[in-house]
Amino acid sequence: DVGIAEQHRRRLAKLIHPLARHLIVNETEKRVTLVAQVHKANVAHRVAAGLAGHGCRQRPCKQNRQTRIQRARNDTAIPVDRKAKQPVASAAEEMQALIEEFGQYLRHERGQSEHTQKAYGNILNRFADWGGKQQLAHWNAVELHHLLGYLSHRRDSMEPAGDDAPKKPGRPRSEPAKLSTESLYLEIAALKAFYRFCVQEQFLPANIAENLTLPRRWKRLPKALTDSEIDKLLRPIEPVTPSALCDHAMLELCYASGLRLAELRGLRLEQLRLDAGFIQVIGKGNKERIVPVGRRAVEAIERYVEHGRSKLAKPGKSPSNVFITSRGTAFAAVTLWSRIKKRCTLAGIDRNITPHMLRHSFATHLLEHGADLRVIQELLGHSSISTTEVYTHVAGKRLKAIHQQFHPRG
Repeated sequence: DVGIAEQHRRRLAKLIHPLARHLIVNETEKRVTLVAQVHKANVAHRVAAGLAGHGCRQRPCKQNRQTRIQRARNDTAIPVDRKAKQPVASAAEEMQALIEEFGQYLRHERGQSEHTQKAYGNILNRFADWGGKQQLAHWNAVELHHLLGYLSHRRDSMEPAGDDAPKKPGRPRSEPAKLSTESLYLEIAALKAFYRFCVQEQFLPANIAENLTLPRRWKRLPKALTDSEIDKLLRPIEPVTPSALCDHAMLELCYASGLRLAELRGLRLEQLRLDAGFIQVIGKGNKERIVPVGRRAVEAIERYVEHGRSKLAKPGKSPSNVFITSRGTAFAAVTLWSRIKKRCTLAGIDRNITPHMLRHSFATHLLEHGADLRVIQELLGHSSISTTEVYTHVAGKRLKAIHQQFHPRG
């Protein structure tokens, strides 16, 4: 009878399932412990080579990680518990080792930016700290309700760190602020990517984060500067100093090419093709694109390189970055942000201006003057046209003009 056979199959599955799960968990613990030892060996190798903390631009393939793990299996110098017959590693080291391995995977195999690697690493470290307080000693001890509990904790207990903690306008400092939807989205995305990686590399038996749902994010319209504000911002800076020439060249280039702040900071001298009127830009995911530069921006950069950078650079010490500080070093992200913000304030622009608004202004003004959306996508380096389509909602004047021109009753 089919019904009786189905009952026997279910009973047999219930008996087999705990045994199979026990075997899987034991094998997973061995793999996670092994990754901790591999992480120790990698750190020791980087310290010996003088590369600790600097990272590596070369992108190792997946085989390299498997080779390191196989070598660790055969390494007799690793301390071994004689009773357990496996390497000894603390629970914190095991959890941290997987986080470090995931960070290397993001940076070198997926080609993600350093900011993405740091952001995901900070999120996973916060979860590991929270899990330690919940007596979670290993990654395979984490279940779905633990992830939900951590996300609930992060969303509802964002208390200010002190009297100087930044707060939203109109909210008392004593009142705890909830985590924004964008931040919660990033937390969930980091957890999902981490578990997907661990299951793919067989470090964990199951992807418990696959059932987490990403919250819906509200689309914010990009803010752009007006033509009069652009004219104020791009006026020649007085008095003329090497730093002033640097600031003016940066502002002209940002508006002329729509560079991201990280792309502007990482631009190097060998990427300039000013005689041909374009520059080579390395964007997100190490993707390269060619961006044309206008005449005024070319003149500002040439003036800065000839009369400003030569005085700022320190022979034999300064990097080949186009824009450098008064000490001859490359700009830090925060320093570059504050320099551009300061110039916006000195230009007499009343409202709050961010450096990324120059990129929005570049795209919006191109669209308002009739540029094709596909061309703007290529100039901005967007991988999807849907990201560029947000600027169609901003160019209201052009839409109104087209409606009046072509509609029968316009």
